[in-house]
Amino acid sequence: MSKQKLFFRDLGNMGYKEAWDLQENLLQENLKIKSHTSNKENLADTTSSTSNHLLFVEHPPVYTLGKSGHPENILISEEAMLEKKIAFFNTNRGGDITFHGPGQIVGYPIIDLEKFYTDIGRYMRELEEVVILTLLEYGIISGRSSGETGVWLDAGVLGMERKICAMGVRCSRWVTMHGFALNVNTDLSYFDFIIPCGIQNKKVTSIEKELGKKIDMEEVKEKLKNNFEKVFDCEMQELVRSI
Repeated sequence: MSKQKLFFRDLGNMGYKEAWDLQENLLQENLKIKSHTSNKENLADTTSSTSNHLLFVEHPPVYTLGKSGHPENILISEEAMLEKKIAFFNTNRGGDITFHGPGQIVGYPIIDLEKFYTDIGRYMRELEEVVILTLLEYGIISGRSSGETGVWLDAGVLGMERKICAMGVRCSRWVTMHGFALNVNTDLSYFDFIIPCGIQNKKVTSIEKELGKKIDMEEVKEKLKNNFEKVFDCEMQELVRSI
């Protein structure tokens, strides 16, 4: 059986809203295809024309709040955000407040889960697995924290728990958007002005902080791509940026 094809694009540095609009357009294209073929009896027919994508991007400094997030987890005023040149968006993803900025790799998979499996919980665990495997290549042992999403270090050690990758997704008719944010060389001081993901008394970290040196972003991206292919058993095709 041939592997699912996934189109990859590295968007470089892009504003949050611009990247969100691109995701939304790709999602809506897939939903339109599904809507036009919804009367077909064979499930394979309804998904054969949908396409799978993975976008990588670095955003200028921005705080984003999930649809069920709590504004009280934002500890900075609008005026201070403007002064520090930090943007803010309410989003339609799951999860609470988080930060995106330079030195962080944000991955946005827009995939039709009906081509893989219809299990959002499994999808989240496999996204986490992509990051866990990538960190392991740097000698960083990471894992999951019970009842919480994302990738953690020392999740079971009281007072030592620290999050290295946040996650939040949206899924519509089994088509996903939003995704993960892995701190590579991120300026972690931006997290001081929020309660990250609404989780009290737990720290945030980065690959740079854990290893004590700057990390090659392009190298991390290649490892993430390879592990994504491995975990999701798909084949990636790189597209040049066309927007």
